[in-house]
Amino acid sequence: MEKLIIIDGNAIIHRAYHALPPMNTKEGLPTNAVYGFFSMLLKLLAELNPDYLIVCFDRAKPTFRKQLYVGYQAKRPKMSDDLVPQIEMVHSALDRSKITHFGIDGYEADDLIGTLAKQSGELDLETIIVTGDRDLLQLVNRRVKVLAPVLGITKMVLYDEEKVKEKYGLKPSQFIDYKALVGDSSDNYPGVSGIGPKTASELLNKYEDFENLYLHISELPEKLGTKLAQDAEQAALAKKLATIATDAPVKLELEKVKTADIDKKGLIEAFEELGFKSLTVRVGDNGQKTIDNKRERKKEEQLELI
Repeated sequence: MEKLIIIDGNAIIHRAYHALPPMNTKEGLPTNAVYGFFSMLLKLLAELNPDYLIVCFDRAKPTFRKQLYVGYQAKRPKMSDDLVPQIEMVHSALDRSKITHFGIDGYEADDLIGTLAKQSGELDLETIIVTGDRDLLQLVNRRVKVLAPVLGITKMVLYDEEKVKEKYGLKPSQFIDYKALVGDSSDNYPGVSGIGPKTASELLNKYEDFENLYLHISELPEKLGTKLAQDAEQAALAKKLATIATDAPVKLELEKVKTADIDKKGLIEAFEELGFKSLTVRVGDNGQKTIDNKRERKKEEQLELI
């Protein structure tokens, strides 16, 4: 079975930024997030050997969720000044290496990933989504898995349907219903007041999904049933906000995302300009694919300790 990797660009860049100590080019430009992102990308290519690769990014403009709920993500902290230019550096290096990346106004990277994962399933590909965002676990199925960093950006866990159930006590498809009940403080939207993770999981294990739960609301203890009834509207809104779109305007064109067509010479040139000597070695001299599995001693040790 052919394999597609989809990287959640913003999530991995943010994780790399916080995992690595400050780094700079000779000109003084910050590069720690760029280094960490491409270190992980090369690791994925070397260890997973995918046939296809795509990176998805958020855009600065508000998404359709902001139209549904004006307070959506309103409490997110402003991006650090030394991280902002690094996102464009990553875009530039991806362009030079001819690695396809998508970002569409009005949609989050999650929605692009969800849409591409759905299309890849229709093509019978094995798909691995690389992200630190647990919201994407809702996409896991027999063809789609999530590879999530758990320590810095080097230690990772692979979530299939069984692993999701083992870790969270929920089926992947139930993550949307779970968010409808408990809300999401990081995205700043409420669920049902007074219902926490334990109660939400117990209810979903008994009633399977959000809609069936509300059909049986009369069976619940009076206090719990009252909470659900009073907050039914905001819970329904929370479910809409939590649901990853699978119909975003993006198309999976396999002939354009082959890893065999990565321009390694262009990637090496980008690394040389950024001063990433060890990453250059991992790509291979003269643009040849000789991914070196030796870890760059000092920086990799720092990544594993964080």
